[in-house]
Amino acid sequence: MHALLAGENFWPADPRTLSELGLSDPLLESLVCRLLLSTGNLTGRSIAAESCVSFRIIEALLERLRNRRLLTHVGSASMNDYLYGLTEDGRRHAERLFRDCSYIGPAPVPFTDYVISVEAQAIGDEPIRRYELTEAFYDVSVPPELLEMMGPAVNSASGLFLYGSPGNGKSTIAHCITSCFGREIWIPRSVIEGREIITLFDPTYHQEVEQPGDSSPFDRRWVRIRRPTVVVGGELTLDNLEIRHDRGSGISEAPLQMKSNGGCLLIDDFGRQRVSPTELLNRWIVPLESRYDYLTLAKEKKIQVPFEQLIIFSTNLDPGDLVDEAFLRRIPYRIEVHDPDDEEFHLLFQLAASRLGCSYVKQSVDWLLDHYYRPRQLPLRRCHPRDLLLQIRNYCTFNDVPFEMLPEHVEKIAPGFFTRVNTRPMLPGGRSTDRPVLHSSRETLAGGHGHE
Repeated sequence: MHALLAGENFWPADPRTLSELGLSDPLLESLVCRLLLSTGNLTGRSIAAESCVSFRIIEALLERLRNRRLLTHVGSASMNDYLYGLTEDGRRHAERLFRDCSYIGPAPVPFTDYVISVEAQAIGDEPIRRYELTEAFYDVSVPPELLEMMGPAVNSASGLFLYGSPGNGKSTIAHCITSCFGREIWIPRSVIEGREIITLFDPTYHQEVEQPGDSSPFDRRWVRIRRPTVVVGGELTLDNLEIRHDRGSGISEAPLQMKSNGGCLLIDDFGRQRVSPTELLNRWIVPLESRYDYLTLAKEKKIQVPFEQLIIFSTNLDPGDLVDEAFLRRIPYRIEVHDPDDEEFHLLFQLAASRLGCSYVKQSVDWLLDHYYRPRQLPLRRCHPRDLLLQIRNYCTFNDVPFEMLPEHVEKIAPGFFTRVNTRPMLPGGRSTDRPVLHSSRETLAGGHGHE
């Protein structure tokens, strides 16, 4: 692999030759032909930019294709370049290639190079120290005893159960944990194994950061991203954990655990998936113990893929009620996220007020505790301060008054916020089939990042 590995640094160096690119001539040829079939005539530099391959490599390839009368010069372009187009033979050739695989875009990276990159940027290589974990939670409220339990769990880089009531920030905790491992990594936009192209970069989960400038050349098939935190909930099925091959396009898509390599995979609301907890954990036994997963390509070939992430199972239920003791042994860290007490509830309001841009008013929180939480025996949730302040802001905007955390504003929005709703259909006569629950149940740490 033509890359630099130094300590925690991974740098995909700019390939200078086809050999350093790690791809065959026919593979690159098919990519260029499909591109021209799809877009029409392009300059050599435009082809290089679209395929994320240096112009010096593309220029030599274009000349070979022109000598085979698959391409022709359609016109001249600046900087000693030409406008290229397909000949009739070239168009027929491109159409045959397109029927087999319609992939157009950045040239893929060899799968072996991807494996090296994952291992070089693994989250478990450098143990997390107390101060690093504290810094990761600098703008959220987390009790010291919770940090004390999380540190060893994070350093295990294996499996972790986070459980507790909804609305207490389990998803936010997962995002903060991921940030402990260094903020950025490199991933390829797509990889190739044999003749199968697997797309990896997914803007749903991968947040691009500013790429290096021209003064720091790099292989543009790779993209620099924040360490991913992939969150999946009740929609998760076992199919999401396998390579998905589209027979129509001939393109495959990486599963969730490949997309979360180098970061965190959060199984949110564990126990409420379409697949049973036992089936799901059975799927994770080998990866959790060996740090490798085994995936099947379209042609039934098995490949060994690194499993380098912290997997977090977040649930509102007791883990012991979901799986048996044998499974719990494989996920040794189980941390309960408790409701805040009154003192922390005030702190959460301070953090949320600072973040949203208003002054903290202690009397308003005391009023809420005295008039709603205590008399109605409502549980305190970490999401409530932020949610309440957002409703106050909306109330102030509508009434054209300054956004302030005043008791009279709190009194106006509280009845709607604390409206109880029924979780089951009403029986004849207006009787509920289940006990009422509080309307607000956002999963976030007030004053924190606000992730669901």
